[in-house]
Amino acid sequence: MAVLTRQAPPAPAPVKVRGVLRRSGLGWVFIAPFVVLFAVFYLGPLLVGIGMSFTDLRSTDVADPLAVDVVGVENYLRLMNDGAMHRAALNTVVFVLTALPLTIGLGLAAAVLLNSGIARLPAAFFRLGYYLPNVTSIIGVAVAWKFLLEPEAGLVNRLLALVGVDGPNWLDDEATALPSIIVMTAWRSFGFDMVVLLAALQTIPKELYEAAAVDGAGRWARFHAVTLPSLRPVLLFCTVYSSVGFMQFLEEPLVMTRGGPLNATLSASLAIFGQFGVGNYGYAGAASTVLFTVIVALAVLQLRLGRRR
Repeated sequence: MAVLTRQAPPAPAPVKVRGVLRRSGLGWVFIAPFVVLFAVFYLGPLLVGIGMSFTDLRSTDVADPLAVDVVGVENYLRLMNDGAMHRAALNTVVFVLTALPLTIGLGLAAAVLLNSGIARLPAAFFRLGYYLPNVTSIIGVAVAWKFLLEPEAGLVNRLLALVGVDGPNWLDDEATALPSIIVMTAWRSFGFDMVVLLAALQTIPKELYEAAAVDGAGRWARFHAVTLPSLRPVLLFCTVYSSVGFMQFLEEPLVMTRGGPLNATLSASLAIFGQFGVGNYGYAGAASTVLFTVIVALAVLQLRLGRRR
């Protein structure tokens, strides 16, 4: 007696979601909210600011737009001769060049320490403790540090007095005001780099360290030959992310020093904020455009240098 068997029908070909979305146009539906928000809250104000930079728009002209005159590059030429803006640009460069390596260095050191398992307390405790300042309001952190650095009642100077050292007037002295803000910023910001770098460290195969140890590499040699090359893409991300943020630092000097003493802590963003505050919209727009251009150029340069390496 013959046994009849029925062959199973062939399995349907897998549907490529990407192709379906592309043909149907559903992909645009999904990204439409982002595109709209980006255009309204970022691209639109950016274009308006660039347009303002070529006018003499002031706060008194808002009610009468016909009184606004196009001045071409006059605002940009004025920037080249503005001593306060020059000091703000210099302070911003110094801030970035010092706060950036300090922040990434602290984040890398903390990440390596936690990944090594040397700390007795659970790693989650340190991750939370180090990262918590990063998600705390900048205004709140700046106010707290302002109280800590008070010359008479501040905790820092009181601790120095216990060992017989007269603490300076941290925020009212040109020599210590900007370094104080840099230290506060590094303390607040390194937790983000620590979390990102720690996650990257945990993805490095242990076999690489074992092979390096077999070859006689010490702890520092393993760090230099295995850890750093593996972390290079993440370090590049941290560098670009932090430098873009530091180029725009505003709240720290605004709350702690108001840009003083004698413009020692005046940042580019704070100078622009001040120009908007007094109604010089056209001039502030020009300064904002220059700052935006510098930030974009810096980010692109860092990305290209990182990829070449």
